Amino acid sequence: MQTRIQIIGLGFLLVFLAIGVRLFYWQIVRGKELSSQAKVQYESGETISAPRGNILASDSTWLVASGEAWLLFAYLPDIDDPPKEIADKLAPFFVVREDEESDSEYREKLLNEVDRLYSLLKKDEVVWVALKRKLLPETKKNIEALSISGIGFEPGERRVYPEASSAAHLLGFVGKNKEGEDTGYFGLEGFYDLSLSGKPGFLKRESDAKGTPILFGGSYEISAVGGTDLKTYIDKSIQLTIEEQLVDGIEKYGAKEGSVVVMNPKNGAILGMASYPSYDPEQYSEYGDEYFKNPVVSSSFEPGSVFKVLVMSAALDADVVEPDTRCEICEGPLRVDKYIIRTWNNEYRPDSTMLDVIVNSDNVGMVYVGQTLGADKLYDYLDNFGIGKLTGVDLQGEATPRLRPKDKWSIVDVSTASFGQGIAVTPIQMIKAVSAIANKGVLVTPQVVDSLQGRGWAEDIKPEFGERVISEETAKVMTSMMVEAAKNGEAKWTHLRGFKVAGKTGTAQIPVAGNYDSEKTIASFIGFAPADDPEFLMLVTLRESESSPWASETAAPLWYSIANELFLYFGIQPEN
Repeated sequence: MQTRIQIIGLGFLLVFLAIGVRLFYWQIVRGKELSSQAKVQYESGETISAPRGNILASDSTWLVASGEAWLLFAYLPDIDDPPKEIADKLAPFFVVREDEESDSEYREKLLNEVDRLYSLLKKDEVVWVALKRKLLPETKKNIEALSISGIGFEPGERRVYPEASSAAHLLGFVGKNKEGEDTGYFGLEGFYDLSLSGKPGFLKRESDAKGTPILFGGSYEISAVGGTDLKTYIDKSIQLTIEEQLVDGIEKYGAKEGSVVVMNPKNGAILGMASYPSYDPEQYSEYGDEYFKNPVVSSSFEPGSVFKVLVMSAALDADVVEPDTRCEICEGPLRVDKYIIRTWNNEYRPDSTMLDVIVNSDNVGMVYVGQTLGADKLYDYLDNFGIGKLTGVDLQGEATPRLRPKDKWSIVDVSTASFGQGIAVTPIQMIKAVSAIANKGVLVTPQVVDSLQGRGWAEDIKPEFGERVISEETAKVMTSMMVEAAKNGEAKWTHLRGFKVAGKTGTAQIPVAGNYDSEKTIASFIGFAPADDPEFLMLVTLRESESSPWASETAAPLWYSIANELFLYFGIQPEN
């Protein structure tokens, strides 16, 4: 009997030891792992999206706003109807028939959408699948009326553009990144994506096995922080004006493409910026990638004669010429190495002054200026003007062609650069460089956003002024020479009588396969007004105009057509 009790006691002891070891293994060795698994069973969490910030015009009205949108999803275990039947019902909501689209083309699009939906609804390895994003509230209401089991909606947001496709290149668009998250691309959306995005929140709570929240269970929430609003310098009236005028000008002159930039040269504020062809940022997926790049900040061109004002400014500031200095080589075409330099109209004026050279846009005269200045000084001034450097404009996608290294400039390079060929700039670089002339010799950085705004706070973004490039006196002299060029140069017929405009035309042949195409040009006009106290600085460019290759007959009249409306808008009165 005693032996039997001892055996039973030993058995209980072994059982308790086994239980203790097992408990030690569960609670100590694998405690953290099992605790995490348990939390998954009784705790659920979800990310709380942060509303994206708005983009505002200078008058605080919307250029871009966030609106209500919905994600349509299917919970496959709850689907009762055949997948093909559901796909047939939903597809018409997602396919838009274009105005000029034939019945067969529309039918093909519709069948493709049915196939896409059917393939999603037939998936075996998942229980939840997204069917369509960014649905409008009206579409959601119409789909709900079908009462399809297993179909549901999740709230989201979409970008709303009150002015439609206006300022598309400036604004950019919001698309999906590789993780499926909303991300800004190009323009302001891309440059300020972090500020606009805000910070998402998170909600965690205890739930039962069915996912129903436990009444007295623990929970906590980290609130989402909405994105910051951007208040820009963009003036809606100016923006709409330059867009309408640009499209009219391109049609009138048969240009392949074009752009217009309007800036306040005193503080760098971009008042308007337009390029054509453009796109609709709300329907960006329907356009090719080539439409998204903003030519004003991303595309380079050989500027031609508009570049002469920078080279002449450098020579004046370096005291190697004066406005009345006579050109010593202007009696005819000039040979430089194996090249012949000619004037744009093959007319030559011996003993032309530097003022005459600018007014008549004399290429030979500008070669004289460049050679008198010398390669080293020319390079230094162009570098100080910001040529070959990023301007720092707050738009995603800015690019820059580089200046040739200082020790690599030949006599040919100096000669051709003096009249704007053989050297490349972006329109925004040209605007920034000429701002130094309009702003009494001091560079100013182009800037689109005026301030960042949140709930109860605002942060101004101060203008950025660069180094002095030329003296105030040089800027004054160069301005007066540009005024004479605008009044008496090759585009004098476009000049608005009584208005003091400092301007310059530019016509540059387009390089093709190492040679210049005499039939294809980029025409431009840059100017500021009123010349003595400018309200705006504007650059107009037109590419490959069919009506005329000359800027005096295309870009200049377009510039003055826009300026005429800006004079009225700013209340600028003619002199006398």
